[in-house]
Parts: sequence; structure tokens; C-alpha cells
Amino acid sequence: MTTPITNPRLRSTPASLRTPALVSRAARAWAVPLKALLLLALIVTAAGAQEERRPMTIVDLINVPGIGDPQLAPDGSRMLYVRSDADWEGNRRISHIWRVDVESRATVQLTYGKDGERNPRWSPDGRYIAFLATRAGDEHTQIYLLPTAGGEAFALTEHATAVSGIEWARDGGGLYFLADDEKSEEEKAREKAKNDVFAFDENYQQRHLWRVTLATSDEERLTEGEFSVSAYEISRDGELIVYHRAPSPLLNDLGDSEVWLMTAAGAESRRLTDNGIPESGAELSPDGRRVLFRSSANQAFDFYYNDNIFVVPVGGGDPRVLLPDSPYEMDAATWSSDGRNIYFLANTGVRRELFRLEVASGRYDQLTRGDHTITGWRYIPSLRKHVFQVYERTNAGDIWMLDERDGARPVQVTRIFDDLDEKYLLPRQEAITWQGADGVTVEGLLFYPLDYQEGRRYPLVVQTHGGPASSDKFGFGSAQDYVQVLADLGYLVLQPNYRGSTGYGDDFLRDMVGHYFQNAHLDVMAGVDHLIGRGLVDGERMAKMGWSAGGHMTNKIITFTDRFKAASSGAGAANWVSMYGQSDVRIYRTPWFGGTPWQENAPIDVYWENSPLSDVSKVTTPTLVLVGENDVRVPMPQSVELYRALRENGVPTHLYVAPREPHGWRELRHALFKANIELDWFERHVMGREYEWEVAPGDEEKEAVTSAAKVHR
Repeated sequence: MTTPITNPRLRSTPASLRTPALVSRAARAWAVPLKALLLLALIVTAAGAQEERRPMTIVDLINVPGIGDPQLAPDGSRMLYVRSDADWEGNRRISHIWRVDVESRATVQLTYGKDGERNPRWSPDGRYIAFLATRAGDEHTQIYLLPTAGGEAFALTEHATAVSGIEWARDGGGLYFLADDEKSEEEKAREKAKNDVFAFDENYQQRHLWRVTLATSDEERLTEGEFSVSAYEISRDGELIVYHRAPSPLLNDLGDSEVWLMTAAGAESRRLTDNGIPESGAELSPDGRRVLFRSSANQAFDFYYNDNIFVVPVGGGDPRVLLPDSPYEMDAATWSSDGRNIYFLANTGVRRELFRLEVASGRYDQLTRGDHTITGWRYIPSLRKHVFQVYERTNAGDIWMLDERDGARPVQVTRIFDDLDEKYLLPRQEAITWQGADGVTVEGLLFYPLDYQEGRRYPLVVQTHGGPASSDKFGFGSAQDYVQVLADLGYLVLQPNYRGSTGYGDDFLRDMVGHYFQNAHLDVMAGVDHLIGRGLVDGERMAKMGWSAGGHMTNKIITFTDRFKAASSGAGAANWVSMYGQSDVRIYRTPWFGGTPWQENAPIDVYWENSPLSDVSKVTTPTLVLVGENDVRVPMPQSVELYRALRENGVPTHLYVAPREPHGWRELRHALFKANIELDWFERHVMGREYEWEVAPGDEEKEAVTSAAKVHR
């Protein structure tokens, strides 16, 4: 059956992007009897109709499933993963646990809970699958067990607070988990009586490590005190636990976390690091003599560098950085089965790849290659296999497996996203480079319009990534950036990895230290001029957008130039002085400006000179401002400051606030609204044409939704 075409923006499909029909076969059928030829023609027509592709809509993008957390069975025969799907009636995404047979690729959904499930973990003997869920009667998230031989899942814990971070004990006799401390009876009584005034930044419960016994459901507390355990890893022999310990669960206190070691029973705790720099991913070597971890530091433990791999002796000694001269950002790392090598996942700019490092020599080699991003990676030492997801232009993250042996090639395990390229017209995507204002090479991604024709100039949308210590990489994208929809509307899209991005070496990242906006915004504009110089872009039809640090960049760009006809600032900082005090995290911002705004002889001038608000009087670009009402990362007052300044100065603007939303918007209708309002804004101000809003499946108030949007024009 042919899929109905519902995209209101759909134009005729460019010949260069149509799925090839079977006409060439018919052309060779001259020797076939007429009756057979007619039958073949009918088959060809039907096949061509079924294979006809169409552009994606915003709703299509939101409806693309999300998968993650792949877990290989102990015998390597089956794989678990979590799949999330759009639930428009519930206005949310809901996740369930699925299983795929590695050999046959047969797939089955295992859980169906009303509120979903997550974090599946095989028991060492393969008899049970543990997972986290909140089901009927549960006040908080608990551990559930599902027998793999069949039967209903049942609750293993009845913990007083929500459970997270579960891992099986190596002997299979129980599970470890993290949980916040329970509130005291006095605190509960005060809350019940609404006598609940609280002390800001002190209103938290510490998070600690527990163990539950499989046979009895008895729970045992392993850590206790005025600190929080943010993560942990059990040694491969099950005897020791290495863990990250911070003064509190507050995000900003992670900067004071350190690596600790204790027995599996929670005894003999001792500290392995003492540097005041955030660490992550601590793991004991197979022989128990060393611990690897990652940190955004150099060998001297100065802060704000690309994440690198460190090794510290268990018996005492200073940590040693393993790849001090690598330009990459190390996103994950683990020991090989024999401890001679370390496997690591590295951000190489517009790609993320898997590498192997020989510890003794320091030599490393790349195991995967492609225009892709690898994520969800796990190494299973007992099977000597890697499991990971691959994001590509035409794939939103199917699961692959790679054997550790030399010469082995990755094997695809799931086929969830095969239909994306078969069903939809997807834009061409390529990596490009250009020269920054000071001659440094800058890289980015370029997406082409669906109807692209060489020699024509096209409107451009510039999207800048968050972080800023991050980078845009090859992948399928999402409803957040909706490049597929922009390509259908005829836009080129540029995603520049400007100065301050990771994966390009420490000098490139640290260009922001001391002066956030030194080369970053110039890199973006140099990329724009590069595309204009290549004859690709019409410089009179351009828009700028971004979220978080991408919003910071948008706010800077509109004060720097009037070349963009429209802009959208999502959760962006406008005033670095007030932002420092409002946000839940400050450790990354102090290096940018050379100190805090509160210290003696504070560098207030540096904070203010780098604040877009300091030059807001120069703005003429019509600018949307969007923010979540409950955003603690870049709080709503930042957007209010920008909006009020723009409006007071007569710049066309609107501030849209999403109720209930944190830093990243989660509700489906909010995601749809964001894309609709931005596309409407760009189409009107850049292209001078009307945009027809998309409506959520099941919503009947299309006219009311569209009319409400037009009121704010």
C-alpha cells in the first residue's frame, strides 16, 4: 500500500533523489511475449509506487524511534536494548525493553509497563534480566527482575527512595544500586504540613551505594557520610569497587569529586586522586593494580582541556595522562580482557570512532572508520566483543557488534532504521573546512537542499551546537535541528565546529579561555563567507539558530552583524555576570573569564565585554527567544533580559516559555511548537512566504493552533 503524502510543504520530487524504479528492466524486455511484458509493466508500476520517497515532516522526525543501552547476553546469543517511541496521547516518549537474536535478527518486545522501563541488565548466568521501572503501587523507581525462561516481572526492591545505576554482582547473588538518602521523619512531617521553606543549594539528600541480595531481597548500605557517590564500577573479579565521590549531588560540586577505592563489601575505602578536577569513567585493570579514568585536564591537572585518559596505581602514586599529544576528546574508555590495551571512544571532530591503545608503548590504532558517530558503546571482556550504535545520515542509531580479533569487521545486529532511507528523501551531508580569521582551519557539516542544483545560490540556516565543549557530528539529526525539513524547504544548513569545540586539540578548545568570544563567532562568519564565496549561498537570505551554547552564539552573532534576516535563540546566555550566579553549574565558566565575578578585583569587565547584552543596542535582526520555565542550566531570566532589551529597542521579537520544561524540551507538543514557530519565523523574514504549521497527530484544533501563532507575528 502506498504511503499517503501528507507533507503540506511537498513539492515535486527532484529526479536526482528519487528511488530508482525498475524501468531499466522493462527496457530490456523486448524479446518477452506481449502478455508477459504487460504483466511486468504492472509489477514495475506497483513497485515504483511503493518505493516512492517523500520529504520528512516535523512529526515524522519526532516519530523516529530512539534506541540505546545495548546489552549483550553472557553467551553472546542475544542483545537487549531500550527503545523509546512517541506517545502523542500522553505527550511524551515512552521506553520499553526489547530483545534481538544476534544470529537470526528476530526481535521481540519484552516489557509493556504503562510508564516504561529502562537500564536492562543480564544476570551473569543469563537467567534474569534486571531493569528499572515505576509500576502500580511503587512510590519510587525500583529494581524489577524478569525471568528469561518466561513469566512476569516482579519487584526485587522496595527501597524508600528512587533506585538508579544498577549493576549485577559478579557472582550473580545480588545487584548494586545508587539511591538518595531518605528524608527524616521531621522533614516529611514539615512537608506534609507545608511548613516547607528550604535552604537553597542545601535542599538535597546525599546519594549512596547499596546492594540487594537476590535470594532474600535484603538491602545493605555500602557507603555513608556527607558525600555523594556519582558513579561506580565493580572489578572484574568482583572483589573491589572503584567509585566517584563528591561533596554533594549538586552538579557544580562534581568539580570537587575524586576517585576512591573500596572492597565489594564497602570496607577499607581509600582515595586515589586529589586534584579538584572532575573525573569520570573510573575502572580497575584486570590485574587490580591500576585504575583508569578520564578528566578534562592536562598532566599538571590544570582544568579545561579535551577529556583525556589517565592511569593511577592502586598502591599509590600520581596519575599519568596516556595521550598528552592527542587532538581528540576521549568520550569513553575501558581495559581490554588482558589489560594490555585500552579501548576508547574518541571524538575526532565531525565523527566519533573506536580506537585501541597499547598501554606499554602508547601506540594507538583506529578500529572503525566512516562518516558516522559511534555511541552506546560497551566492551564485553568475557566474549572479547564490542557492542555499539552507529548514527549516520540515513540511520538513527542501529546496533552493531565487533569482535576483538584483528581483521574482524563490524556486523549489524538491528535493522530498526532501514526504512528511513527507503521511505524518505534525506539531504546530502558532507564535512567541509574553511580558514578562520586568524588562518586556523575550521571544520563543519553542510546539508544540501533536496532540490539542490549546482550553480544556484540558496538560503542558509546556520546552526551552532551547545556545550560549547562539544562538536556537531555526522548523524541522522532530530526534531531539535530538523535539517530534513529545512532541506525540503530549500535551505542549505551549516553546522560549524567553531573555536571552543572538542576533537580538534587543546589549543582549539582553549581559545575561549580568558575571553569566550575571541574567535568563535568569527569562525562562524568565516564559514558563512566561505559558502558565499563558493557560490552556494545567497547572502541576502540567511537565518541563525542554536540552543544552549548555540543560543549564546546566536545572541553574540545578532549583536555582531545585521547580515541575518532572522534568528532564534534557544536557552542562551545574555549576561554572563548574572548568568554566573543563576546557573546550577559554574566550574566551566570560571576559566573563560579569569575568575569569579565575586572575588576581589573581579574581572567584571571581561564578563561584561563578552556578554551579548553589552552590545544589544546594535541588534536589528528579528529574533525569537525560547526557554524552558524550569531550566536551571541557563535559567529563564537570561532569556527575559535579552527579550526585554530587544523589545525595548524596537527589534521584532517574541519570548516563548515552555512550562514544566528543563534545559532540553521533552514534551512532544513543545518540540513540535519549537520547530513550527522557528520555521514560520524564518520563512516569513528570510523567504517572504507563508508557512503552514504542522499539527500533532490526533489534534483537531489546527485552525486554532495556526491562528494563535499568527497573532504573535
